[in-house]
Amino acid sequence: MPKPIRELPGPLSRAWVARDQNVISPSCTRAYPFVMARGRGSEVWDVDGNRFLDFNAGIAVTATGHAHPEVVKAIQEQAEQFIHMSGTDFYYPAQIELAEKLNEISPIREPTQVFFANSGTESVEAAFKLARYHTGRPRMLAFIGAFHGRSMGSLSLTASKYVQRAGFSPLVPGVTHVPYAYCYRCPFNLEYPKCDLHCVAYIEKTVFRHYVPPEDVAAIFVEPIQGEGGYVVPPPEYHARLKEMMAKYGILYVVDEVQTGFGRTGKWFAIEHWGVEPDIVATAKGIASGMPLGAMIARKSVMTWGPGAHANTFGGNPVCCAAAMATIRVIERDGLMENARLQGERMMDALRKMQSQHPSIGDVRGKGLMVGVELVLDRETKEPATTLRDSVIYECYLRGLLILGCGVSTIRFMPALNISSDLVDEGLAIFEEALTAAEREAGLLP
Repeated sequence: MPKPIRELPGPLSRAWVARDQNVISPSCTRAYPFVMARGRGSEVWDVDGNRFLDFNAGIAVTATGHAHPEVVKAIQEQAEQFIHMSGTDFYYPAQIELAEKLNEISPIREPTQVFFANSGTESVEAAFKLARYHTGRPRMLAFIGAFHGRSMGSLSLTASKYVQRAGFSPLVPGVTHVPYAYCYRCPFNLEYPKCDLHCVAYIEKTVFRHYVPPEDVAAIFVEPIQGEGGYVVPPPEYHARLKEMMAKYGILYVVDEVQTGFGRTGKWFAIEHWGVEPDIVATAKGIASGMPLGAMIARKSVMTWGPGAHANTFGGNPVCCAAAMATIRVIERDGLMENARLQGERMMDALRKMQSQHPSIGDVRGKGLMVGVELVLDRETKEPATTLRDSVIYECYLRGLLILGCGVSTIRFMPALNISSDLVDEGLAIFEEALTAAEREAGLLP
């Protein structure tokens, strides 16, 4: 059961936070003063010895949990052999083996090739450049609410929060943002399924007709499930209808699987839930259980650039590749995608039961262990409860649960793929206690 509120942060944590504020860029965001000392699986301890449940997994990164022994062993063994040899200039087995495996599990069924990067941002950046290079077209489509990264190309595709773009203009030109299928807050004030996916038709009937020539568009960048935008799951027909339209105009379908990939939704890649085959996939985060690695996977027929067109120094680092291979082995051998599906269903069932007792829970949505709870001040008006959301997150921290927000007023649950039922239940009990406390403070409960 949830432990009582503790005096947090402890003295050692406070000291480290003070030191951090003197030396770390103020652009970094901190939801609460948790200072990590160690972790194992989905449990972590701060420098003062307090235990927490981690429902963040490093923002969907530590797919096999913290310090999985098989991943740690793979890292150690590779580091003993050699730590670095630029993968864009030299050959080594770890990179080639991982590329072969990624091509095998990719949602693209025809032959593919891989470009390795250091992060999700770099994977998207590579996809941006490849799409322009291959098609010879200058323009891109992306979505309102999208998050694709923070380098200048990926930031130009991002439209999650204005603060991420403020002060950095001019961005890369030629990107047009269109509404995503956010049915809980339909941008057209329509209702699914009566809308007949108006958000897709809008692209052809309005965007292409009036201000973006489709023959100028190289690619559309889409998250199968919007991440930073609020863990928004589109309706079943959405991706198929969108892909069909893009194919009609020769526009590449690029899926950003940085947060949704590597088993998080119960399949290797979330786009598989809709049976849609993309042209390019950008992935990172859970690929190597915490090591910095990204990959851009594309149809071989699209990967048409030549030597020197795009490269980097650290992409496909051998230690990171070894960690990724170990991560994939653990996910496959231990049935972690099935566990993600089962624990995600368990989590959403419990949260939907909570909904009847908590007036601030407006919507519960997700797939696998990518679950979002959108908080509102009023279910009829759907007024976002941003301050309440932030209070719940902090109350959870005080009780020993680490979670984060996304979107305007959504809380996201994204624990490691090997989390147990007992820890899911323990975490949700803490969440409900924190939600109750925050709702009472806000006057939503007596």
